Amino acid sequence: MTQSKTNLELQELIAEMEQRRAAVEAGGGEARQQKQRDAGKLTARGRIDALLDPGSFLEYGTFTEHGGGALMRGVSAPGEGVVTGSGSIDGRQVFVFSQDFTVLGGSLGKRNAQKVAKIMDLAARTGCPIIGLNDSAGARIQEGVDSLSGYGEIFYRNAIYSGVVPQISAILGPCAGGAVYSPALTDFILMSRGSSFMFITGPEVIKSVTREEVTFDELGGADVHTRKSGVAHLEFDGDEAVLAGIRRLLQYLPQNARQKPPPRRTSDSSSRPTPELLERVTPDQRRPYAMHDVIHSVVDEGTFFEIQPDWAKNILCGFAHLGGEVVGIVANNPKVMAGTLNIDASDKAARFIRTCDCYNVPILTLVDVTGFLPGVAQEHAGIIRHGAKMLYAYAEASVPKITLITRKSYGGAYLAMNSRDMGADVVYAWPTAAVAVMGAEGAANIVYRREIQNSENPEATRAEKIAEYKDTFDNPYVAAAKGYIDDVIPMEDTRRRLIATFKMLADKQEQRPYRKHGNEPL
Repeated sequence: MTQSKTNLELQELIAEMEQRRAAVEAGGGEARQQKQRDAGKLTARGRIDALLDPGSFLEYGTFTEHGGGALMRGVSAPGEGVVTGSGSIDGRQVFVFSQDFTVLGGSLGKRNAQKVAKIMDLAARTGCPIIGLNDSAGARIQEGVDSLSGYGEIFYRNAIYSGVVPQISAILGPCAGGAVYSPALTDFILMSRGSSFMFITGPEVIKSVTREEVTFDELGGADVHTRKSGVAHLEFDGDEAVLAGIRRLLQYLPQNARQKPPPRRTSDSSSRPTPELLERVTPDQRRPYAMHDVIHSVVDEGTFFEIQPDWAKNILCGFAHLGGEVVGIVANNPKVMAGTLNIDASDKAARFIRTCDCYNVPILTLVDVTGFLPGVAQEHAGIIRHGAKMLYAYAEASVPKITLITRKSYGGAYLAMNSRDMGADVVYAWPTAAVAVMGAEGAANIVYRREIQNSENPEATRAEKIAEYKDTFDNPYVAAAKGYIDDVIPMEDTRRRLIATFKMLADKQEQRPYRKHGNEPL
């Protein structure tokens, strides 16, 4: 009799647990979840299922409830509007939080923030990436300053764990007000086109203050932040594509700053020649070429995962594999603004270089640059300060660094694109390369100005002096003779040389003077 009563009590307890869990998993209810699906979006839990390996998710903080307060009496918030836990992606452990818009609009309260902070702490302690799936109306107004405190807890951890473990943010719905700063503090931001947006102040506030009328998407949609502001790194069509993008991005990143990115098997021979480069890049500096084609020729299986492809297109940044090992690539794009460096390109490259250095990703720099972009607008907007970010980033980076000059490398941009003096471990050049303070035509006009002006045939003299300058300075051999270039290599041997050189540098160690931290020119 006693045993039967005990079993009955246990069954009742189990039934209560299952009932409570079902209520939490239902979020804001079937009607709200269906509304989410009708909008073309996954639910908070559906996103976790699509992101992680099947059956790998372990949830924490399941039965957390809001902290109460006068304005929250009688308000139900299952799971506190956020799902948190750990799981695996391709067998690698990660930590994830997924905001549930069906519960109070996914608004952030104090205990909601504490759930997120908990898994961020666990991720840092165990050395695993942190992935945030953002879909929230912002701070929970009913909790007042407690909700602001919650954001502070998260922002603090974003900063403290920066460079410790990879932090990736997916924007899958609204992200407004103070909520935008957590993603902005992470390493990568991915957005869903047409269904996500980020802004500090919304359209209604802007209209009331400035009389400007703008839609949510026009103000802070995915296209805005991947093409104009540079806030976001990648955009995709729909939740599933964003989550697939995160899975792909993680293939190029380590678990934490103490590890290297995982290698992968490749059938692409390390000794594969690249004769197609002879046709793609000519010595004629007036003929632009597609730097993307150069990258695709050299890397494993022609696969280049470009970061911020639609912003500051005059410079290319992204990940690839060489001989099965991950590398980060920074390259001038001669087809856009002749590959010159401007403010946005400097910011884009500097950020990417520092990210690679954080996570032990070797850097390959492909150089074809005429210089920094001239102009009053650039000068007044601070090109000096922004350009200095690139110099700082390259000098600070201690990962293996190889520089390949494909064609021209002039002026201060020669240094900004990781010259030997800025810390490149090995510098190569193709026979098409030209290294000088400036191009031959401009240099001849300055150096030989009087001779040209006093000549009976100024045009003929000018052509002669340009040719003379090219022979004397505008080639890779003067710099090679002085030790600034380690070797001028055959273009068709590029892939083999790069792989062999990165392999040689694999165990590179570099000691720097003690400091608390540097003072980057922000």
